[in-house]
Amino acid sequence: MVHRREIDGREIVLGNHGALWGNAMTWYDHETGSIWSQPIGEAILGPLEGATLELLPSTLTRWGDWRASNPDTFAFDAPSQNSGFSLETMAVVVELGDHSVAFPVPAVRDLGVANGEVGEVPVAVTVAPDGDNWAVFSRRLDDRVVELTIEADALVEVGGKGRWSAVNGLGLDGTDENLDLLPGFTSFPGDYVTFYPGGAFWQEDGPMTVEELLAS
Repeated sequence: MVHRREIDGREIVLGNHGALWGNAMTWYDHETGSIWSQPIGEAILGPLEGATLELLPSTLTRWGDWRASNPDTFAFDAPSQNSGFSLETMAVVVELGDHSVAFPVPAVRDLGVANGEVGEVPVAVTVAPDGDNWAVFSRRLDDRVVELTIEADALVEVGGKGRWSAVNGLGLDGTDENLDLLPGFTSFPGDYVTFYPGGAFWQEDGPMTVEELLAS
């Protein structure tokens, strides 16, 4: 996930607090020492308690695929280790305004793209069949809402002629409209329930709310 590290017009510097809250990472800001929850981007302790950071659009993709579509991109290169987490055990979470929906990765991967709604926003979530690539797009164009399927790494309009890159949503093969990339992040389903008790899980035949899931 990517947050804008700005509060009331001033930049803040964040560090790893080292403790977990709700089984997820926490940060501290160097200015006030407030403690922040990474998943919800909110200060949970300290002088800035209750402040929130803006979640920005992002995607997870192969460097070669991204560079092919965005040749002028600069990359941040930092030492890292292989993660022990498997994307198959997670969900892609889309939070827009007061609404959130978790899209389970195995279900989306089986389809290639999941068409759904978060509040009143029609969205499409994609997960590559052969890797850990995922992205979230708006399905609303200027004059219509599109339903999407995927063919050869391209998003294709069902019943229409539109084709878009599954990496960044740019129009392909003469399509002059682009799909807007939306914010999203990955979470373990159990952690999603903790942070978003009023949320829902996407299913192909209709969403199931967290309340319904816990009651079942």
